[in-house]
Amino acid sequence: MNEIDIKHACSFTGHRPEKLGMAEDVVIAWLEKQIRKAVDDGYTDFISGMQRGVDIWAAEIVLKLILDGAKIHLICACAWNGMEKDWEPKWRQRYTSLLIASDKTVYVGKRPGTQAYIDRDYWMVDHSSRLIGVYTGAPGGTKKTVWYAKEKGLEVITIKGN
Repeated sequence: MNEIDIKHACSFTGHRPEKLGMAEDVVIAWLEKQIRKAVDDGYTDFISGMQRGVDIWAAEIVLKLILDGAKIHLICACAWNGMEKDWEPKWRQRYTSLLIASDKTVYVGKRPGTQAYIDRDYWMVDHSSRLIGVYTGAPGGTKKTVWYAKEKGLEVITIKGN
């Protein structure tokens, strides 16, 4: 895979698991429903920001659909190379497995920091036409990503947590 088909690309945004205010199984079921709908709507490229929680769950669902025969691609958009180094081992393992299985990995930033996360989020929006988001409405990267996507005219589908 070389180029991302922006017209048929969908990206994800969402809070870390501890900030969602929703049960993991509820979020995962909703994400799978939205991803399957996106595939039915003709989306072929799925971009995950590869953070703990929503991003990794969404990427795992995309990978499951690929393994089931769906003709779609998983693109991992990482804030920087090594962003997972301080995570719990189970999350690092999931992250690494997804990178290995993905069709493309992009390291948006060159060094750690808040700006790298912002740049990664905006890069995903700039390379998509649909955004699937799970957020609480609280200030932060997820809310900024949703608002940026709306400003850029993307179709934005969200489930709002508590």
